[in-house]
Amino acid sequence: MDDDTELRHTPLEAQHRLAGAKLGPFGGWLMPIEYIGPLKEHDAVRRRVGLFDLTHLGKVEVTGPGALGMLQSVITNDLARVAVGAATYSLVLNEGGGVIEDLIVYRLGDERYFVVPNASNTQRVLQILGEAEADEPLHLIYHQDWCFLAVQGPRSVEVTSELFPEAAGLGFMRCAESQFRRRPVIVTRSGYTGEIGFELFTYQDIAGELWDELSAATGRFDGMACGLAARDVLRLEMGYPLYGQDLFESVTAFEAALSWAVAMDKGDFTGRPALERQREEGLPSMLYGLRMHERRHIPRAHYPVFLEDRVVGEVTSGTFSPWLQTGIALAYLWPGDVVEPGDEVEVDIRGRRGRATVVRPPFVDRSPR
Repeated sequence: MDDDTELRHTPLEAQHRLAGAKLGPFGGWLMPIEYIGPLKEHDAVRRRVGLFDLTHLGKVEVTGPGALGMLQSVITNDLARVAVGAATYSLVLNEGGGVIEDLIVYRLGDERYFVVPNASNTQRVLQILGEAEADEPLHLIYHQDWCFLAVQGPRSVEVTSELFPEAAGLGFMRCAESQFRRRPVIVTRSGYTGEIGFELFTYQDIAGELWDELSAATGRFDGMACGLAARDVLRLEMGYPLYGQDLFESVTAFEAALSWAVAMDKGDFTGRPALERQREEGLPSMLYGLRMHERRHIPRAHYPVFLEDRVVGEVTSGTFSPWLQTGIALAYLWPGDVVEPGDEVEVDIRGRRGRATVVRPPFVDRSPR
């Protein structure tokens, strides 16, 4: 969709244009891709703090006595183990175990959940949730009038707690409800960068004021607004998969190295029988990380991976890591060849081979501090 008139627009578009953002299509929305450049924005998040507009992502509330049972039948992780005020990463699978979507579910109350799918899959997730059987009544609310902001980086606690004091006490994958201008705000300790960070959900009518105040607070720590280009590099350094790039319906949760997000012992959910069969029969492929040996070799999506003279896989996401000063990639490696972390392979980069080591992500160690 190249025509801006066909795209949805963030309520913060005026702020982005005033800041000199380069806007582009992403997931059916016109979103800020970069402001002063992905490298500087990446550095701000890794070393200080960055502010993102992520309003394109879905915002779905599920409430009522039937909410838990319905969600349990649809997603792979076990929501029964998630306490009120906590969150979990999970998947939605097809009957063959293939990944339809990855998302986060926040538990806001005993019978109240907040589901955040990717922009391109929001309508499909809504349809799946709406069609799922429930033993008890529930309500499904699609918050089209909500915005989604993220504050990410080592100084994010100081920035966020200026407006929301409860942020200072939140642990990773925890959430709390707060207010801004007397309007409700969901404050979560989560993110897609690997850094300490917070994600904020609230109504669009106060989005501009909230962005301006967060932007001012971010600036006091030499931070800046950041676009989706920097976010993509940050997530790849952590080995986080992107739906449509690294996750597909044709590959299962196990092949995508996401077995940790699948609770096989919780009971039935869509795709579980297929995963059981695959666990017994073996995996046809596996998603690994590749770290290039030479700075000049930058892997990109669809580049073939070789072991000697045989093609043994294909890159799904690749980039140059500013933090590591070398190329990194995620790639599915095929069966029939024993390739393990530590082994050396080659990536065909437009006709020239570049050596790489197979690794298990993350590429960058950003352990909680």
